[in-house]
Amino acid sequence: MAVLLLIIGLFQFVLMREFIYQNKALSLQSQVQAVPADAWNQLASDRLDSIPDNGPDKGMGLNPRNGHNRFPFFFLPDTTFAFVDGEGNFSELSNSQANVGTPPKLAEQDYQDALSASSRLNYKIVNQNEGGEQLLVLQPIGAKGHLEGLIQVSVSTEPLKDMLIRQLLIFLSLSLLALIGGMLAFIPVLRKTLVPLSKIVDTVEQIDVGNLAERLPVEQGQMEVDRLAVSFNGMLERLELSFEAEKEAKEQMRRFVADASHELRTPLTSIHGFLEVLLRGAMDQPDKLHKALKSMYTESERMKKLVQDLLLLVRLDRTPMVQLTEGELDGIIKEMAPQLRVLAGNRKVSLRLTSDLRCRFDADKIKQVLLNLFHNAVQYTDPEKGHIELSLDRVADCVELTVRDNGSGIPDEHLPYLFDRFYRSDPSRTRKHGGAGLGLAITKSIVDLHGGTIRVISVKGEGSIFSIDLPAI
Repeated sequence: MAVLLLIIGLFQFVLMREFIYQNKALSLQSQVQAVPADAWNQLASDRLDSIPDNGPDKGMGLNPRNGHNRFPFFFLPDTTFAFVDGEGNFSELSNSQANVGTPPKLAEQDYQDALSASSRLNYKIVNQNEGGEQLLVLQPIGAKGHLEGLIQVSVSTEPLKDMLIRQLLIFLSLSLLALIGGMLAFIPVLRKTLVPLSKIVDTVEQIDVGNLAERLPVEQGQMEVDRLAVSFNGMLERLELSFEAEKEAKEQMRRFVADASHELRTPLTSIHGFLEVLLRGAMDQPDKLHKALKSMYTESERMKKLVQDLLLLVRLDRTPMVQLTEGELDGIIKEMAPQLRVLAGNRKVSLRLTSDLRCRFDADKIKQVLLNLFHNAVQYTDPEKGHIELSLDRVADCVELTVRDNGSGIPDEHLPYLFDRFYRSDPSRTRKHGGAGLGLAITKSIVDLHGGTIRVISVKGEGSIFSIDLPAI
């Protein structure tokens, strides 16, 4: 701001200097033009010196000499003037009673140029060793087309410079006062602005990986700082969610590895035990040999299914291969009905299907989902009194597939974790039937790949309802 004010002051000084010089030149030109040309000719011919007039005619400035000629003195006391005729002869007409020095003399070419440009203002700034800098005006006299010569009027520029310097000093002084006042007024504003930023800095210094719950104050009275705080808080929330998701992923991986190891260890331990029994001589006993081989076959089948489910989950997570085609779900269910009735045994199976409900799905994957849900219902219903119902309806913009049973139900505390991998609400029953807690996890992964949702409603002792919603077409 100080540099800008200084530049403005210097620029103003230059502009005012030209303006004041030009106005002074115009004033001198007007004074020369106020005197008739004949009077100038008479003065030039007589070569009279100007003397001050203390009489009543002061201002018109004509003093008597020999009763005929009168000398003009209406210029300033420090003014000098001279007459230059058409042939270039230079005659001094300065006031001899005023110690103003001799008028400056220009080159002959300058006077010729002034005579040729009689209609415009012609002034110059010249330097004299004795008189210093002079403002010089050349004014032609005589009738238009018949110029008799030039009147040269010169005046010192010192008074003009003094006035310019005073104006410049006044401007710089006011600018300096304004700058100081602005700085004094700006310090509280600056402090008020920096206080919220200081609070933000203090809060940020307290934030680390273990303390991402810290938040910045968002209402500090400054819009920009508040927006910065809101943006920073949003970033902290995303970071916190990211760390929590990473932590949860690591925990899930740890549980997954532990559960997979446990599930694989169980059949391997069983097979290893039967092999030890056979090596101790049981293979020579047909009954024990057959029982051991049958048990080892059952455990190997269970381990094979577990490995297949694990590989399927890995493929669904990393490179899901789902080919969605448009079709009707009721056709898939009707096609699987005989297989489902065989799987149900003596349980009652009901189908309540709405036709012409079209959506996009992968037929093989939907069959697997239906088998998983139906098999889960079979496991938890009574073999004789069990009732499993499959329904297909249109709900809003979705096709809803529902598998309902009247089994033992699922306790409320298990419902949030039902679709987690290796989670089993009743470990003893699932172990008995060979389940590892991966069926519902696979089902949810397949439904997610179809852009659908799966939910469960269960009442202990009354049964469960699994519902799948797929986007309808």
